[in-house]
Amino acid sequence: MSSAMTLSSIMVDVRQAAGQLAHHRMRTALTLLGMIFGVGAVIAMLAVSEGGQRQALELIEGMGLRNLIVEARELDSETAKEVRKYSAGLNVRDAESIGRTLPFVESWSGAKAFRTWSLFSREGQSKAEVLAVSPSYFQLSSLSAQRGTLFDDAANRRFAQVAVLGSNAARELFPNGGAVGGRIKVNHLWLEVVGVLQDRQLPDEQFEGREVGGEANQILVPLRTGLTRLKLDALSQELDELKVRVGDGIEPGAAAQAIRHLLERRHSEQNDYQITVPARLLAQHRQTQRIFTIVMSAVAGISLLVGGIGIMNIMLASVMERKSEIGLLRAVGATERDIVRQFLVEATVIALLGAAAGVVLGVLLAYTIAAFAGWAVAWSLLVIVSAVIVCMAIAVGFGVYPAMSAARLDPVQALQSD
Repeated sequence: MSSAMTLSSIMVDVRQAAGQLAHHRMRTALTLLGMIFGVGAVIAMLAVSEGGQRQALELIEGMGLRNLIVEARELDSETAKEVRKYSAGLNVRDAESIGRTLPFVESWSGAKAFRTWSLFSREGQSKAEVLAVSPSYFQLSSLSAQRGTLFDDAANRRFAQVAVLGSNAARELFPNGGAVGGRIKVNHLWLEVVGVLQDRQLPDEQFEGREVGGEANQILVPLRTGLTRLKLDALSQELDELKVRVGDGIEPGAAAQAIRHLLERRHSEQNDYQITVPARLLAQHRQTQRIFTIVMSAVAGISLLVGGIGIMNIMLASVMERKSEIGLLRAVGATERDIVRQFLVEATVIALLGAAAGVVLGVLLAYTIAAFAGWAVAWSLLVIVSAVIVCMAIAVGFGVYPAMSAARLDPVQALQSD
């Protein structure tokens, strides 16, 4: 019975609060602005931050979080001639030495890009990039076949003249479909298409300044086939890229240092390669996101505080205007607790209205940022609920003092205020 009476009295307070707010529409609207902008900023900021985190994870999957990437440096012809006197450059023997010497290495894959002057099939032509890769390249790069199969170690050992096409390359070379089983010619070499790669549709082509993905416009052939049957430039390194996967529990930075020491000895300390640690790139991205989140949270928090001050201001003004009403309520038996509840319900109604409008503004703002800045957004129910709860907590917190001031008014003096 008491709970029903309490709920009924709260509903009466809600109706009274709504009536008071409607009576002073302009003042209420101005008071709401701080809460609206605060909640909107929080929601938009967290949506963009969450979208950035998910996008980073998608991009890093293409590089491999447990991978280390060793890349050959681009050298001008004069520098390359000097360096080749001491180092043959990144090559398969480096990869084999890393696999034999370092126990934490699970697998490796090599890749070499070739310059093409002729790339066509009987149905079309393409300007796709041609790469010779180890069979393990598919696993280390999180690639899978959409149609057909991927070549294996046996195909690599027997110098098989086969190819796996990226999705865009397949459409260009075989516009009528049926790429698997077809034949393409790369320079002077005919290859049979055994598979087409699944398009991962990564959200971006760069991550922390590095190119990622791009396999849709690539043609992949077995590494040994490419190295023996496609022409290499005279000063070119045997491999352009070497991916190394380390075991679970191994700190990537320490593993990269061990690989660097090994390659320094093999390359006579020539600076003709560089090592990238995707895990560090992800940590760097998260640090940037964290700073962005902190700054935006501070801005949104200030806006919410301003909104809270506005709520305190409108409620203090309401107390002054309603002294006689408060005195009458006290005279007919209303307790201080009843007066406090009435004013806190009014603050809560303001907070709910501001939070609802802020959620709408936050959604619109997040998608506007995504459209103009090219950033990703992602939504979380917890984020929205948390923003609303914080907004209500601030509103109620700033409404406590006016509510207490109203409750402590002397009934007699309040009735005589008019």
